Amino acid sequence: MIEIKRMERWYSNPGLLERYFNADELAAIALQKKGALQSLAVRFAAKEAFGKALGTGLANITLKDIMIVNNKNGKPEVRVIGTAKEAFEKSGANRVHVSLSHEKDNAIAMIVMERV
Repeated sequence: MIEIKRMERWYSNPGLLERYFNADELAAIALQKKGALQSLAVRFAAKEAFGKALGTGLANITLKDIMIVNNKNGKPEVRVIGTAKEAFEKSGANRVHVSLSHEKDNAIAMIVMERV
């Protein structure tokens, strides 16, 4: 869970968003007419939840390597590359599910990893 206000500070700090978010995530959020801060916050919460679901935290994972994207129907999905992909494969999981929500001041995300 994350306070959306945190993203207000990040949004006004040049270069900070690029440190934590993939260019594709930022491009999709830039197209939104409203709700950009909520989208950033909920995606950051999902990145933190990803590390917790791994059981290792986010040590040695570049946060930009965890991408929270929406499929053509708007369903959120997790895509991993680089360091995040390596950690995911090492975990033994091969499927990941994500749930995102935000309300007024907070954003929350839940990640479930499974091996099928």
